[in-house]
Amino acid sequence: MKKRITLLGLALFSIGVHAQSGSSPAGADMIVFHAIITTQAAAQPEATALAVKGGRIYAVGNDIEILAMKDSKTRVIDAQGRRLIPGIEDSHIHPLNERNFTHKVRWDGVPTLKRALEMLKEQAARTPEGQWVRVTGGWSPYQFAENRMPTPEELSKAVPNRPLLIHYAYNWGFLNKQAMKVLGVGTAKFQMPEGTNIHKDKKGHYTGVITGNTFAFIALEGLTPGPTPEEEVSSLEYVINYLNRFGITSVIECASIIGYPEGHAPLRTLIEEHRLNVRFPFVDLGLDMNPNSNWVDNEINRVTKAAPISPGQNLHPTMEHGYEYEGTGELLRAELHDHENFDEPAVIIPKEVMMKYAQEDLRKLIQKRIPFRMHVTYNENMTTFLDALEQVNLTTPLDGMRWSVEHAETISPENIERVKKLKGGIALDTKMAFHGDAFAKTHGREKALYTPRLRALVDSGVPLSMTSDGFRVSPANPWLGLSWMVTGKSVSGSVILAEDNRLTREEALRLYTTGAAWFESQEQDKGRIAPGNLADFTLLTADYFAVPEDEIKNITAVLTVVGGRVVYGIDNYANLAPQLPEAIPSWSPIKYFGGYYGEK
Repeated sequence: MKKRITLLGLALFSIGVHAQSGSSPAGADMIVFHAIITTQAAAQPEATALAVKGGRIYAVGNDIEILAMKDSKTRVIDAQGRRLIPGIEDSHIHPLNERNFTHKVRWDGVPTLKRALEMLKEQAARTPEGQWVRVTGGWSPYQFAENRMPTPEELSKAVPNRPLLIHYAYNWGFLNKQAMKVLGVGTAKFQMPEGTNIHKDKKGHYTGVITGNTFAFIALEGLTPGPTPEEEVSSLEYVINYLNRFGITSVIECASIIGYPEGHAPLRTLIEEHRLNVRFPFVDLGLDMNPNSNWVDNEINRVTKAAPISPGQNLHPTMEHGYEYEGTGELLRAELHDHENFDEPAVIIPKEVMMKYAQEDLRKLIQKRIPFRMHVTYNENMTTFLDALEQVNLTTPLDGMRWSVEHAETISPENIERVKKLKGGIALDTKMAFHGDAFAKTHGREKALYTPRLRALVDSGVPLSMTSDGFRVSPANPWLGLSWMVTGKSVSGSVILAEDNRLTREEALRLYTTGAAWFESQEQDKGRIAPGNLADFTLLTADYFAVPEDEIKNITAVLTVVGGRVVYGIDNYANLAPQLPEAIPSWSPIKYFGGYYGEK
């Protein structure tokens, strides 16, 4: 009997060896060891090593057990005792609107107005005739040591020989004399949306200062020279490199001005050439150039007839969740946009307008099962929007379909509960970190301290993420947002969040990881360092959980990995990362200043 068992065992062992010989090698594709890993997995919250196989986390544990999984083909990376966290996801951002990124001077992170003006002067000297010097968003006057905006005189002195356009968020614009002349400011040639204010001095002369709403600044940039198709591809590649620098491995494109499918041409080029270094699910806006068209009808036509695609469908041939359709938004129509200019009083949509249009549009989308995301900044508009959605839900049930409100800066506890009851999510943003000083001046410091209601939102259990809404209203650096949530301080150093309205470091990080994954229905695939999860992670320049609070804002990545593939590396990891092609055009400011101040 014993002999039979032995023979049976040998036979089974032989079958097992034969089966394995015909399968893929047992060794890991990549191992990272000697790390301090924050897994965000409850059963195993910490580890020192991980293994990757087939683009997913293969195993998590200590150095000895994970290093035992290597073979001759395994890439082994020594983390040198650094903190490793799950890849960051920005679940509301606009990379495709940066199709001219390589044309622009970026003031993101620049510490002084003096240096910002020097950058303009340097770029003016290399910008060819016929092109403009531009800074379109990503900065705040409160980040500068001088704590103010530039004056028209300073801008004209810095750029005397080329047209100049500067945007501060969607709040203020600046043109120099050359730009005003090219655009015909003060003549019938210069037509801007209603509500645009072109400032004059005491003598009645135009100063070049412009204020208005979002649409005014979109129109203003549209009057400047556009990029070539090749420059659009280069721009998107450098935008993604900017994101990877901060440990971002996934974004949700929350609608581009030029939408799907035409506006996605540079993205498709990167996919076809195997150069897409971030997961890129997208939301599409049904905007077109016909002022009388219905955006929701446009969107339904696009995704059901013109270029059919279903929610959750992935168009990337090799990257999981690489290029998926996530629905429509962040606007349903222009009449329902309440903007986000904290230098001005709140924009309140008339109740009858919100009720009429929101019900009409939401019913169409729910019937077609197209997920939607709705921009609502102010609580007064949130109340009416939720009134409309609750009415629609009575006769046209959401029935589990995911939806969300975006920004929600002043949402009330009552409306938080209403969103939760309707099984929606809330995608917050970090605008208060950059523009909170302005909000305090306009709406009062007491209100600012509880804008948004971070503690109440987290405690409510509503699906929740933190986002940048980059690259116009804010830079896309998540570490500035993490710093604000933990310290309560804006970029000026002012206390802008009450002590009882701040988050722990763990809570804040979850809003950029597991919280963000909800908005594309990928909670089981993203946001954790755990077996079976996507191999998206980043190794940090400093230990997020150990550095003094005031140093959180200075953290970046030394290594970023997407799907088990290194997409960004500096210092000891620089040779692991793919080399970026040179930015085009040849005079690109990105070649000289990078996309973010201090970039290596």
